[in-house]
Amino acid sequence: MTAAANSAHEFSFPAIDGGTLRLADFKGKPILIVNTASECGYTPQYAGLEELWRRYRDRGLIVLGVPANDFGGQEPGSDRAIQSFCRTNYGVDFPMTAKQTVIGGAAHPFYRWIETELGEAATPKWNFHKYLVAPDGSLAALWPSDVDPLDPEITGAIESALNA
Repeated sequence: MTAAANSAHEFSFPAIDGGTLRLADFKGKPILIVNTASECGYTPQYAGLEELWRRYRDRGLIVLGVPANDFGGQEPGSDRAIQSFCRTNYGVDFPMTAKQTVIGGAAHPFYRWIETELGEAATPKWNFHKYLVAPDGSLAALWPSDVDPLDPEITGAIESALNA
């Protein structure tokens, strides 16, 4: 995929457990995409992300974790170690990608697209930066790391996207 993409649905990620996660497979559903890390002060947000997944998945929400080691070296483990950590400590069963780069020239194309669409200020500044992709593949909202996944601003945006 190129930075000239028109929609988030044009991107895919390798899945943490093998295979491919194609965002096109989620057309018509909102997707909350979050770059994650296992050794970060924000790591407890995994619990809130899992809560969002459990609360809204039957209505169509996809939560997608994107492990990244770009900030403070806080995701040093292998994909297998990351998956085990998330399941054991937070009961995570929402989809996760293989570890990715989310900033700079080597960033995954989805993150380069965000920068093209919204500017450098919209790129992740730390772990647990959140993007809500609307059912049509456009970027609906974004929140920095310090906004808890269960914050009413996020749940309200998810509700709006689910009702659109």
